[in-house]
Amino acid sequence: MKQFEVFPGKQLSRRQLLTGTAAFGSLLAAGALTGCGGNAQAAGVRDIGFWHLLSGGDGIKMQAMINGANQANPGFKVNPTVLAWGPPYYTKLAMASAGGRPPEVAIMHASRVPGYAPGGLIDPWDLSLLAEHGVTGADFAPRIWEKSQQDGKVFSIALDSHPFVMFYNTDVASKAGVLAGNGQLEDVASPQEFMDLAREMQKVTKAHGLSFGYLGSGSQMWRLFYTLYKQHGADITLTPGQPMKVDRDAAIESLEFMASLFDDTIAAKSGDISTGIAEFARGDSGMLFSGVWELPTLKKAGLPVDAATIPTLYGTPAAYADSHSFVLPRQLNVDEAKRRDVYKFVSDVLKGSLSWAEAGHIPAYQPVVRSQAYKDLTPQVHYANAADVIAYDPESWFSGSGSDWQTYFAENVQNVLLGRDKAAAGWDAFEERTNHLLSMPNPV
Repeated sequence: MKQFEVFPGKQLSRRQLLTGTAAFGSLLAAGALTGCGGNAQAAGVRDIGFWHLLSGGDGIKMQAMINGANQANPGFKVNPTVLAWGPPYYTKLAMASAGGRPPEVAIMHASRVPGYAPGGLIDPWDLSLLAEHGVTGADFAPRIWEKSQQDGKVFSIALDSHPFVMFYNTDVASKAGVLAGNGQLEDVASPQEFMDLAREMQKVTKAHGLSFGYLGSGSQMWRLFYTLYKQHGADITLTPGQPMKVDRDAAIESLEFMASLFDDTIAAKSGDISTGIAEFARGDSGMLFSGVWELPTLKKAGLPVDAATIPTLYGTPAAYADSHSFVLPRQLNVDEAKRRDVYKFVSDVLKGSLSWAEAGHIPAYQPVVRSQAYKDLTPQVHYANAADVIAYDPESWFSGSGSDWQTYFAENVQNVLLGRDKAAAGWDAFEERTNHLLSMPNPV
């Protein structure tokens, strides 16, 4: 069973983190989740608590950046706490902030900030203090900087954007005759052109043209759906107390196209994320729809892999994405020295985020993206333009990465993708569930 570090020398299992309410309470009582006390403070070094939800290769990269910041700043020591991805993490963060025992800094998906900022669970950033460390709003892509704000205040500082992209096997593509003169996959501009491309690759693999695992994963289904929906030039507006505003025709067309892919030629009729990635990794498909965070796994498999932003099939360039962002959980009594340390830590991580790019993510800090070192990273540089067309989730207290809303999406559309329900019925049921949520107050 996977273990998560809570403080040096002590670990909790995934099961304990997901279900251990009593364990959470005892940890709060012991100060384990607060970053208070410890050997670092006893030695006169300020101890900075940092919660995040990054595991696997991402967790290793983040720990390396933390270590670098700690070594460069002997006056403080950042001590990370790694918690389970998804609802458990956000529940614990809200409880810690409301209870007055939060960490000094935390990672939050940008899409989740609208559910926390209005309730006062996170503090806004002081841009003048950030500027003292050489970081300003001009250092971020416009779409990312815009997303960091709520009611004119900056509540999050993005580390990255991590879009949904298209990986492809260059050997398969070459044999299928679908590479352009620059050695990259030829452009397609309609659903039919994409399906034709996938079928040409299937002739080479003898299995499938595309891998896309989705069973049991609302987030995976939503990422592709929302990419296609936004490519229609359509929006979704979630206003409390009002029905969801949506282009129903665009939503249904997007779902119908998704369902048409699963014909056991273009893509397998069913499969989860793991089987989809494994299929692509062993060369049984020519393309894979997934997040940029899968790049290290694919490279480790020795694949001749390249990547690109999801093709624009409905006229408007768009790609679902989110951003790992730094937030300041509300403190009952702000320790100004520690708060300044947090600004220095975050600025150091942003400036050193080339290593984060190596894990597949697009750095939010543009001086890194403009560097020659980043331009030398392939295939990362081939989808860097996704940062200009990223589509964050529609804003609401219940939407965003790892939210139950994405689970509700799966509950209503999975049977559409399996060919058991009509797209209209699946969408209407999801819309009804969403409208029920809109009638409820923000619980935090």
